[in-house]
Amino acid sequence: MLRTVTRVCTLIAHAQFIILASIGVALEPARQHAENELHARPAVEVTVGLSDADIVGSDNRALQAAVDYVGNLGGGTVKIGPGEYLMHDSLHLRSRVVVIGMGDKTVLKKDREFRTPLAADGDFGESAITVKDTTGFEFGRGVYVASKSQRNFHGVCATILNGKDNYFTLSRHMNADIMVSDGGFAATIFPVISGYHIQDARVENLTVDGNRECNPTKVDGCRTAGIFFYRGDNCEIDDCQIRNYNGDGISFQQSNDVTVVGCFVTNCAGFGLHPGSGSQRPKVTNCKAIANGEDGFFFCWRVRGGLAEGNWLEGNGGYGMSIGHKDSENIVRGNTIVNNKRGGVYWRNESKPMAAHNVTFEKNLVRDNEDWGLFVDGVTSGTIIRHNVIEDAGAGKQSTGIRLGKKVGDVVMDGNRITATHQVIDDREK
Repeated sequence: MLRTVTRVCTLIAHAQFIILASIGVALEPARQHAENELHARPAVEVTVGLSDADIVGSDNRALQAAVDYVGNLGGGTVKIGPGEYLMHDSLHLRSRVVVIGMGDKTVLKKDREFRTPLAADGDFGESAITVKDTTGFEFGRGVYVASKSQRNFHGVCATILNGKDNYFTLSRHMNADIMVSDGGFAATIFPVISGYHIQDARVENLTVDGNRECNPTKVDGCRTAGIFFYRGDNCEIDDCQIRNYNGDGISFQQSNDVTVVGCFVTNCAGFGLHPGSGSQRPKVTNCKAIANGEDGFFFCWRVRGGLAEGNWLEGNGGYGMSIGHKDSENIVRGNTIVNNKRGGVYWRNESKPMAAHNVTFEKNLVRDNEDWGLFVDGVTSGTIIRHNVIEDAGAGKQSTGIRLGKKVGDVVMDGNRITATHQVIDDREK
């Protein structure tokens, strides 16, 4: 078991708090149509801190105890005090629970990574792994299982529940056959904050430190990120800082009506902001993605009806923004996209059924990105590009303002101010 840094749960409310905790799951708030507003929105509030709090502790178990307690009562608020909390596993969010920190004073820091090859195949549907080296694989730790060819959605993040010798049971099953012959491995990798199959949750004013220097395995955003949702509907991420994660900063997959506001993502190895596959109507506003390894903002597959507004995307290793596979009916407005290493904004090269149609790109500043400001590619139609400033400010990098690929359909360009060697390059087949 994990060594206890401090006593995980010190309930200073004494007997009254303990009696409340024994109530179990509250049923009324879970109803879709509660009797009245008071039933629908429980006002339970619990504090967590290194001292002087309802629950005293310095790792994920103290935080999880608070979230689970409030979640079992149907919702409410968990307030995390100042300090650094060492995360041996994700903070697993619950529906209708709000988690609030104190900005850069409340830091959730990922523990160091342990990694081992699998000693036996992890079969599809099997909720267990057999590993070669058990070092660091303790009960309650988060773990990621994948192989060379089975990553992305085929990998799995889970919690170690039990075990004997080098065999460990997990909280989730394999999503594919993870074969020893394909380099199957397990590593203590997980989102620092995670929400699966939840709704109406919110995290606010928290700092996530991915501890990248002690976590050498880079992972994709399909199963993990600094903050990660999978089917987390109508959830919010407000005023959070995510730094140094060896993967994406913020990623949400198949999660509808997610709102991300005022967040700062920096020095993460993957994408900064990643509205993920099948996520409908996301709103990502007034965020910063700076100096991340890949794209600053990545519209994944089938992200529709979204809004990206007022964001600052600078100095990222990929594109400032990328949009593509079925990512239609999105609005990109009032963003600043500067000095990104593969280009400004890229409409990916997709065939007609899969292209990003009817995207409106307006009132943005696109400056000093590598090679071009905008590149509309693929069999893309209904694109509107208007009232933008697209300029090379003298660095000589952004030599083309707007480039249109060979198979691009109708594009409306109106009121743009372009400063570049080539204002528009139109490669469309005539």
